[in-house]
Amino acid sequence: MYPVDLHAHTVASTHAYSTISDYFAIAKQKGIKLFAITDHGPDMADAPHRWHFMNMAVVPRMVDGVGILYGIEANIKNLQGETDCDEQMDKQLDLIIAGFHEPVLQPMSREENTQAMIATIASGKVHIISHPGNPRYPIDITAVAQAAAKHNVALEINNSSFIHSRLGSEKNCIEVAKAIRDAGGWVALGSDSHVAFSLGGFEHSLKVLKDIEFPEERILNVTPRRLLNFLESHGKKPIPELASL
Repeated sequence: MYPVDLHAHTVASTHAYSTISDYFAIAKQKGIKLFAITDHGPDMADAPHRWHFMNMAVVPRMVDGVGILYGIEANIKNLQGETDCDEQMDKQLDLIIAGFHEPVLQPMSREENTQAMIATIASGKVHIISHPGNPRYPIDITAVAQAAAKHNVALEINNSSFIHSRLGSEKNCIEVAKAIRDAGGWVALGSDSHVAFSLGGFEHSLKVLKDIEFPEERILNVTPRRLLNFLESHGKKPIPELASL
């Protein structure tokens, strides 16, 4: 198990079922040192208002030795790679994940999906692309992985895609992991928890990485410091309260 989880939803996204307090308690119990709350961006039907993201600084950075990152799973909105995380929101957040979601942008052709995803990667405004193996959005996996490596953006291997959401992703996720490995890019692991009990659950994602001999030095979740250094390389300010992690 790795001690960092980069993708989790709270009751602020109303199809999820746990509070931030629930997540801190489970993280402590499981030995997770750092996790990110990444509720859906405001263009989703049941997402929180943008004020939710503007006000996250009220959440303590550390509780019982566990650290939190203020994040968002933003929605890719168009072929130009724009998302629903605006500049003011970005300034208040540590971690910007972005991905395709059908209520915001319907699946397009393979070429158009690829264009939109690469434009998002190249924008300099996101750190991780969520569930790029989603079979509903076919992409040129090699081209996306090469763009991600070039722009220092991680591609997620989403554990929930093997269990609940986006079933049928496994083949694509294997190809995504291989393409990132070959391009020398970063992998991010996310439980995509919609209830706190699954926080830190990476078993299916880790099996994929093990089977293809993915280098551990390119996995962001291995230590909190690796992840924090990655965010700082994107221009995010150091977080003093997390310095001890």
